[in-house]
Amino acid sequence: MSNLQLRVISALVLAAVTLGLTWLGGMPFRLLCSFIACTIFYEWSRMSRPTTGGALGFLPEALLLAFVGTLIAGVPASWLLILVTVMVAVTAAGARMPGTAQWDAPGLAYASLSGLSLALLRNGDRSGLIAILFLFAVVWATDIAAYFVGRAVGGPKLAPSISPGKTQSGALGGAVGGVVAGVLLASATGVGNLGTLGLVALALSVVAQAGDLFESWVKRRHGQKDSGNLIPGHGGVMDRVDGLVAAALALYVIGWISAGADHPAQGLFPI
Repeated sequence: MSNLQLRVISALVLAAVTLGLTWLGGMPFRLLCSFIACTIFYEWSRMSRPTTGGALGFLPEALLLAFVGTLIAGVPASWLLILVTVMVAVTAAGARMPGTAQWDAPGLAYASLSGLSLALLRNGDRSGLIAILFLFAVVWATDIAAYFVGRAVGGPKLAPSISPGKTQSGALGGAVGGVVAGVLLASATGVGNLGTLGLVALALSVVAQAGDLFESWVKRRHGQKDSGNLIPGHGGVMDRVDGLVAAALALYVIGWISAGADHPAQGLFPI
């Protein structure tokens, strides 16, 4: 089996599982979000920690497990956000000790906010389902359009020192594709504020591409090509969700401003 075939099969399986759990919502989706958060931190720490280990031992992992437990239990957003703040602050304070891993605190923030924003956006209701499908449509269309437009048009590189394969034309094509996909999804689900959602889709597309570049920078900073090898033909989980989790956090913040921290989807996708 060729690498291309392996990538396609893996992508189809991942999409089917993700969409199925998204449709179910509730506990199954929170378990998916918890898996994403734990895997992101595992891959992050595997890349960034010194081979000799760190003086904090397994404290960051214990804190993350406490967070995951509260996320699965459906604890309100305010308590989740307080817990994230505390565990990142504790880990950052511990990083002042000699011999500690300096990247654990930002890794905890990245992993926990990724799981939190996805879980609270979905939140079990129909608005949450539409919000997550809208997020998927924008991010996936951005990736696909950026790839094909970049290959077809070429031109100046977007960030050659971070990700040499990405082009400015691809970034522009990805943004257009993301907006079109988002507006089509919103229209198909009967959401009325298409102009606002078009602007939201544009913002999410830009943030998703920035999230992709951020993860590439982290890998390059630590001399890694892939974040892991869990997904055949694709690398690690971080390699697949870098743009998605960045856009999810952006959409969560936008929804929080419009409808509150516990039900962010209802402000943008009222049903």
